[in-house]
Amino acid sequence: MAGENVLELPSRPGVSEEDDDDIDETLTERLWGLTEMFPDSVQKMFTSLASFSFKAVKVGYGLSRSALWIAASSATIMVLPVVFESERAQQQEQQLQQQRQILLGPNAAVSGAGGQNLLPGMGMMPPGMSTAK
Repeated sequence: MAGENVLELPSRPGVSEEDDDDIDETLTERLWGLTEMFPDSVQKMFTSLASFSFKAVKVGYGLSRSALWIAASSATIMVLPVVFESERAQQQEQQLQQQRQILLGPNAAVSGAGGQNLLPGMGMMPPGMSTAK
């Protein structure tokens, strides 16, 4: 019963099972073996190109790190004083509003007139009277 379900593949001529067993090389061994097919001048050119590329990436990385450090530190030095001053000005404004509210009542802090209009209607000209003639 077990022999009925086994499917046998026809063997190909010229291919044996020994060919599959010879593949014990790693990828690096295969690539190193491929270098033998190129002349020495091509190998030296590729080696120098790879070395130059590595050095260029290393120098580019170092320059980009330095440029990023300079940009970040300069931006921090230029921006932080402005942020601190605006925060200080906002805090002073809030303190003034709080003082007005304590001294003059809740409506004085909202009006922002600085105590010019303590009562509604004061300081307004009556209708019909104008300064322009």
